Amino acid sequence: MHVLQSKHSKLSEKEAEKLLEKFNISKSQLPKIFLNDPALPKDCKVGDIIKIERPNGKIYYRVVV
Repeated sequence: MHVLQSKHSKLSEKEAEKLLEKFNISKSQLPKIFLNDPALPKDCKVGDIIKIERPNGKIYYRVVV
């Protein structure tokens, strides 16, 4: 990971369920990130939810496609 790259981490199934429930959305409503994106953790697969933590403190979520 590069120093300037935002931290990307994979959510557990339990964390993903809580996130979707909190915002009352489905995975298909999340923005997408491609499986071949170099920033993704190595153990990701299609359908996983990724948490992206930016240096400014903002947090974003993406679903792997």
